[in-house]
Amino acid sequence: MKHPEKITEENLTALMEFILLDFAEVPHLQGFLFGLFLIIYIIILISNGTIFLITKLDPALQSPMYFFLGNFSFLEICYVSVTLPRMLTNLWTQRRAISFVACATQMCWILMLGTTECFLLAVMAYDRYVAICNPLHYPLVMNHKVCVQLVAGSWVSGVPVQIGQTFQIFSLPFCGSNLINHFFCDIPPVLKLTCGNTSVNEMIVYIVFLLFVMVPFLLILLSYGKIISTILKLPSTRGQAKAFSTCSSHLIVVALFFGSGIITYLRPKTQDSAGTDKVLSLFYTIIIPLFNPMIYSLRNKDVIMALQKLLWK
Repeated sequence: MKHPEKITEENLTALMEFILLDFAEVPHLQGFLFGLFLIIYIIILISNGTIFLITKLDPALQSPMYFFLGNFSFLEICYVSVTLPRMLTNLWTQRRAISFVACATQMCWILMLGTTECFLLAVMAYDRYVAICNPLHYPLVMNHKVCVQLVAGSWVSGVPVQIGQTFQIFSLPFCGSNLINHFFCDIPPVLKLTCGNTSVNEMIVYIVFLLFVMVPFLLILLSYGKIISTILKLPSTRGQAKAFSTCSSHLIVVALFFGSGIITYLRPKTQDSAGTDKVLSLFYTIIIPLFNPMIYSLRNKDVIMALQKLLWK
């Protein structure tokens, strides 16, 4: 019978850095992928930055809905900047090493910003609920002070828990391989490198996921259940179409973001799940921030008019 090798200090010291494999399996495509992701990153920065700018400068966009949209665009810039610059560096230099501290820092920021996105999407759904279901009370309920408090709460509410979760994961002993088969330091691939039984840690991950992802998602579903019920009671089809148009962009983003995240973290893990996890992670960390400005601008006349005025100036 083979006894498990004792974990020595030398073994742990050897894992003071990790190797992010990202696209290592396609060496002939490194240059193409670098160019592709660089263009995507520039588009994300420009498009989301433009949305953020016009919601701050255009007088026609000084309502709670656009206040939240501006903050959401700024969040998308922060979210994608945690992963894409590192990926671009790896593709350009072919040096995929990331230090223990840098890996922990990246994971912590991803978790905190992901939590913020979940809460902010829930806040945006609540804003639409008040606007459609209680329009007479909307200016009073969603005043500027309340909007600032809701955004601030979205940004800070998950910080202590996610810092604690990251510290707890990186406090585990690491042994064996230091190869992370992923584009960034996400929880599932990092946990695979730890020693011993991680069932307790995985249970904590699921609990945190339920609190910070599923609870906001259920609140969004509840809000839109009320919204749809109210819209269907409107007397004119034109009024129904206008109400649906103000919610459709947000619903598309919610479906894309929560759908990919829930599939990634809640589906059963198998030996062959790493490839699927990588594709899904690309989807919710890069593809969604890329398409968000297009989704909101193409379906919103006020945003299109503000963009035209900005370009005309």
